[in-house]
Amino acid sequence: MRLVRRILTTVIVTLAVIFVVVNWVGPVALSFYAAKKVPSVARVVPAELKYISVSHAPPTTLSYFGYEFEVPWNDLDESKTKLYPKDSLDKRMAFLYFRSGLQLVVNAGPPREWAHYFATDWKLSPPQVEAFMGHEAAMSDYIFLKNLYAFTPDSMHYWALSSRLHYHEQMLLMIKSIAPSKPAETGIFNLQNQSFRGFQQGDPQVRQDSLLLSLYSDEGEIEIRLLQKGYRNPAGVTQPEINRIVQSMRKATPSEVATSPH
Repeated sequence: MRLVRRILTTVIVTLAVIFVVVNWVGPVALSFYAAKKVPSVARVVPAELKYISVSHAPPTTLSYFGYEFEVPWNDLDESKTKLYPKDSLDKRMAFLYFRSGLQLVVNAGPPREWAHYFATDWKLSPPQVEAFMGHEAAMSDYIFLKNLYAFTPDSMHYWALSSRLHYHEQMLLMIKSIAPSKPAETGIFNLQNQSFRGFQQGDPQVRQDSLLLSLYSDEGEIEIRLLQKGYRNPAGVTQPEINRIVQSMRKATPSEVATSPH
């Protein structure tokens, strides 16, 4: 009987060790591994803009997809403007070409696109979407991205006992690694005006091929990508010029809505 008890004790201890390894050590090890392998952009967090001045250059007012904003350049080549999708009356993207070589891509989207993505692509039910994103984040793309961009490997609870928390944080880290665009490697910056909040990906003081502006409201998202690979201005797009776009952004009234500049 004593031998049987010793065997049973050994079996129980062995099973307990296996359980701990599978349910705790494994997730902990995966968390450390995931944090070690992420790209550098996963460690970038939003910062406040250092320069908040606004360009006073004579503006060109543009109106697309129900949004109106100003750009501090007056050399738009309207003959090259292209709207997409081509086979739909509901246009959501515009390609704008300036004679200087600068290009803008304007894209509008509906609200709660991230919640829709998790529901359709990840096949999550509404309660699962809310459990993963959080209640407020499930209602707002801006809040979700604000939380996501603030998340880094340093935010992870490596020694937590909950395997669910480990897997949740590993998924957030994976999304943080791929959601920002390449310009975000040089910085993510908070943007805000009276009606919109959002992010600027890319530091214009570091000349790069593109910069990305994303602005959110309860009604949807407007995104502007500035492509300056062929831009012949040696200084490139400046922060005051970007600030002019952001601070002038507003939702157009129904009578103002158009898909061409004016």
